[in-house]
Amino acid sequence: MSEQVLDKETWPQEAEAALNDIRKHVKAACVSTALKNTNQRVYLNLTTLEDLKYCIEMSAAGFRVVGRKYDDIGLATIENMNYETPYALLNSISQKYRESFGGELMNKLLDLAKKNDG
Repeated sequence: MSEQVLDKETWPQEAEAALNDIRKHVKAACVSTALKNTNQRVYLNLTTLEDLKYCIEMSAAGFRVVGRKYDDIGLATIENMNYETPYALLNSISQKYRESFGGELMNKLLDLAKKNDG
């Protein structure tokens, strides 16, 4: 029995929600319109802050790199690591993501500390 968590129409919606969470920490991110999205997976095109392009597969197993350029699934047959979240995947492939995300987190903590002090 194949794994089917979402239907074909819901996967792109879930993917957009995941992309919205990371959009400010990457140069570009979108759901692929060139690759066939199914009820088991959807493909994302992503450009890191380092200007590296990736094609990411999002499925019930998580997120994994399947290509090193947009709309490319040439690495799909290779056993690439699955990440539970887009944050974990980006943390693995982008130093500038870590810096951007960490900087945002630090600013939020500083704002919280200021509110508590004053």
